Amino acid sequence: MFAILRKEINSFFASPIGYLVIGIFIVLNGLFLWVFKGEFNILDYGFADLSSFFLLAPWILIFLIPAVTMRSFSDEKKQGTLELLLTKPISLFNIVLGKYFGAFILILIALLPTLLYVYTVYQLGNPEGNLDMGSTLGSYFGLLFLVAAYTAIGVFASTLSDNQIVAFISAVFICFLFYIGFEGLADIISSPFTEQLGMSAHFKSMSRGVLDTRDILYFLSITIFFLMLTKLNLNKANA
Repeated sequence: MFAILRKEINSFFASPIGYLVIGIFIVLNGLFLWVFKGEFNILDYGFADLSSFFLLAPWILIFLIPAVTMRSFSDEKKQGTLELLLTKPISLFNIVLGKYFGAFILILIALLPTLLYVYTVYQLGNPEGNLDMGSTLGSYFGLLFLVAAYTAIGVFASTLSDNQIVAFISAVFICFLFYIGFEGLADIISSPFTEQLGMSAHFKSMSRGVLDTRDILYFLSITIFFLMLTKLNLNKANA
């Protein structure tokens, strides 16, 4: 697993992909949060908090993470190296985990510079330090679990086709469905239970600064479910 993980990380940074992902994430967030006028602009918001960042980040990641994961297995299929990879003396699930954690770590690296936003807003508060650290910390935890789930979905989608564009669109659609689709359906049929099936409700819950085990178990379940689906798809491809 660690050999595949190192290979994935090296491949990301041996090409422009890793730098592009980190750069695009930082630039897009920076523009919306500090430059463009609108509801996400922290300076126009009037309060020392990062709620606009945590509203915006899931939507940027819904496109960015599939762009990272779309090549995970679809590229191996296209180049005909998947069969060779599956014959290696390593379990199928470890191959999946290696690919998964490679993409997951890259997104974590992209998130690290956003800690500068916390310091900046902390300094801008009136009085200085007037920032709800509990809510901010909870939101970051929620974002980590959201990234974990998005990445698992993206890796799964990459097994559906040897075409990276198809893998990308499939991952965006499934991430969108799980993040906001159930919430929209819940509004139509007036069902609180249906809303709880979506990621948005659990992410918002964690953003309040309360780490409920139900929210953590939900994200872990989604992550494990899609990783198992990935393994199942690869088993079929290898049959």
